[in-house]
Amino acid sequence: MALHDLLAKRKDDIVKKWFELVLETYPEDSRDFFRRQKNRFANPMGYNIKEGIAGLFEAIVEHDCDHEKTAPYLDQIIRIRAVQEFSPSEALSFVMDFKKLLRNEISTESDAGLAVELDKLEEDLDKLALQAFDIYMGCRERIFELRVNELRNLMFGALERANLVSFPGEEKEVKENKI
Repeated sequence: MALHDLLAKRKDDIVKKWFELVLETYPEDSRDFFRRQKNRFANPMGYNIKEGIAGLFEAIVEHDCDHEKTAPYLDQIIRIRAVQEFSPSEALSFVMDFKKLLRNEISTESDAGLAVELDKLEEDLDKLALQAFDIYMGCRERIFELRVNELRNLMFGALERANLVSFPGEEKEVKENKI
């Protein structure tokens, strides 16, 4: 049996296990909530992570980690993890966890051809991890840009209220301090 066929046959089980591995990175009370609450509106994070994992699994199995197919699903997962208090390695560990999960799932099969296919898939997953890092860094850069812009706007507003800002061509009123 080809690796593609084996993974497609075990899809639901593998996706569920992969989701559980991702949940293990969260505190226990969050994990319980993510498991219990299935409603996408009551639990948008859990829903998006699960949907991202399922889509990523499909893209990996059917398209051999094609960048254009995997990027939207990676983004769906990483965008959430980038705003949380995870280190980069923790935020992206779900890709490496998937490699380990695949190795465990395939270990029960004795077909030598599967080992060769799995090696190729693991190489693709390594590339996927690098792609995930690029997406993560893009998200973090955007977050820091937003923070800097917000601070700049706050400071400008404070200076403007204190009448310490003038523009070329404007006459500035000078307030006298009476002590």
